[in-house]
Amino acid sequence: MAPANAESPAGKSPAGDSPSIGRRSLLTGGAVGVGIGTLLGIGGTLGLQGSPESVKPVPTPGATDEALKTSLGTAGKRTGFGGEALPCHGSHQPGVTMVPGAHIRYIAYTLKPETDAAALQRMFRILTGDVEGLTSGAAPLADPEPELAARPARLSITIGVGSELVQRINKAKVPKWLGPLPAFSRDQLDGRHDGGDLVLILQADDQLAVAHAARMLERDLRSFAELHWVQQGFRQARGSESTGTTMRNLMGQVDGTVNPDPSDDDFAGLVWCDGSGEGETWLKNGSALVLRRTRMELDTWDMVDRPGREQTIGRTLSDGAPLSGGTEHTPSDFDAKNALGLPVIPTFSHIRRARSEDPNERIFRRGMNYDDGQEAGLLFACYQRNPLKQFVPIQQRLDELDLLNEWVTHTGSAVFAILPGFKQGEQLGASLLA
Repeated sequence: MAPANAESPAGKSPAGDSPSIGRRSLLTGGAVGVGIGTLLGIGGTLGLQGSPESVKPVPTPGATDEALKTSLGTAGKRTGFGGEALPCHGSHQPGVTMVPGAHIRYIAYTLKPETDAAALQRMFRILTGDVEGLTSGAAPLADPEPELAARPARLSITIGVGSELVQRINKAKVPKWLGPLPAFSRDQLDGRHDGGDLVLILQADDQLAVAHAARMLERDLRSFAELHWVQQGFRQARGSESTGTTMRNLMGQVDGTVNPDPSDDDFAGLVWCDGSGEGETWLKNGSALVLRRTRMELDTWDMVDRPGREQTIGRTLSDGAPLSGGTEHTPSDFDAKNALGLPVIPTFSHIRRARSEDPNERIFRRGMNYDDGQEAGLLFACYQRNPLKQFVPIQQRLDELDLLNEWVTHTGSAVFAILPGFKQGEQLGASLLA
């Protein structure tokens, strides 16, 4: 997991520079006492935070409340909750920046050996029609249960491609960053949620809309690809909190506070490809997706006391404010010291390790919780122009010395090129297929 701001590479600790004392043991058990209070500056010194400031909350990027009321515009179709349809056309695929749905499903496929460039042309033509239909509340051709498509609940369908799919069209069109990420020392990738040639990202406020769309699209792809993996995530149910409230992860932490906003002047330069990179001419207005499956060790996390949890992240549990004081969106003061002269925000805290002095080293995060009954954690998704220059430096610092590593394990990793958007009458993926 990584916040949007990241520390500059010059601030890295030397390789192997880690505490000699077991870091997890510092925050658990009855032996914490005076030692951990001195080492981390917790206990009474937490009361020395700066005075709160009045800060205007930053809304979740994407559609406004008014946009959530969009009518289907078709006679006989009901509106209101579940009846809202979002447009699927535009310069960018709208699923990247829309207000996140309550439910998400990532579905990765592996192309069949016989699926060549001509077959991919047919595949994307079929997908285009069904994306337009399903997101608008219209049943796809020969849908045996058209009633299930009638209430899309803000369904969005975002499509990305892997290196193998691009190579089957033109090897010269593969961006340098499109492939497996460099190895991180703490990764424990199990091979069950890695890679893929094609990814479909379905999100909506109703799981029924997601499930039905997934079934229809799987039918489209049977002749061209085989299922590789599926990952499902969720946020708070729509309406349970006001629009713009930052999500909480299953550790109880406010997750995603420092994040670029589509209204920012530099958002496009961080997230959208401009077509200038090698092999990226076709990817203008597209983006790069990094998806990491991050298991949370909740049993041992439950053993950590509240001050220890807050020191691990660098933010309070109650409202996500930085330990240096203020409210959730108050900038963190990494120079603040407690009465003992120690940093109020510890040097090994998650938000400090992810911080960067380079404004270009930021990513647009879209995390979702997951719980499959056997394990739980975070589906950490982020969009950027180039993962090697944006995500990788952040993750390298976290991999090196982030106390949160004691309670999270990265078990899956995938990188996809998110296709540019398309206009009505055009075909999704046209620039890649040209």
